[in-house]
Amino acid sequence: MSQLDQDDRRRELVDMLTASRWITDPRVLQVLREVPRHLFFEAASAEDAYADKPRPIGLGQTISQPAVVGAISQALLLNGTERVLEIGTGSGYHAAVLSRLSAHVDSVERLRPFAEAARIRLATLGYANVSVHVGDGYEGWMSGAPYDRIAVTAAPTAVPDALIAQLAPGGVLVAPVGDLETQRLVRLRKDAQGGTVRVEDLGAILFVPMLRGTAS
Repeated sequence: MSQLDQDDRRRELVDMLTASRWITDPRVLQVLREVPRHLFFEAASAEDAYADKPRPIGLGQTISQPAVVGAISQALLLNGTERVLEIGTGSGYHAAVLSRLSAHVDSVERLRPFAEAARIRLATLGYANVSVHVGDGYEGWMSGAPYDRIAVTAAPTAVPDALIAQLAPGGVLVAPVGDLETQRLVRLRKDAQGGTVRVEDLGAILFVPMLRGTAS
């Protein structure tokens, strides 16, 4: 896979996402142009790496389609100053995108092999403002709380209470919520006093289920 093929396919992908009007934030679009998705999973070709589709990464998990990564990143309303908690590191691709849109990312992964591989990959590629942790996503990452933004990349049946508690006053949480058949992407906004949470429905989505515990 040549560098030219990679660059061309990534540019074509972002042009398509721009034309679709689903993603309109210019910062998000620019980061999607820059982050090399083909280095985050074993793609058969540049066309495969930059197709707007999820792809398997092993252990029953997938790397999300770029449009979904972009949509969640946009929905977080990032300006570059935030501390972000990501639940579900996977290959590290979404963490890399978020790292270019925020000040720091703590990413929690329940599967130790993914966490260890993503930690090495992100460090090697220069995403120095990402910390990858092995943990139960339902518990969040208390030692880093509170967070200005929380992104959940697997679907619980309801947003875990621990994550809402770790969201800072004025913060935003975006998560797919539902069962295997019906899920909605929701955005929670906590008021500036930290007492009231407002929920917005951003539309239908489909993610792997969010599981409890950790696994080696």
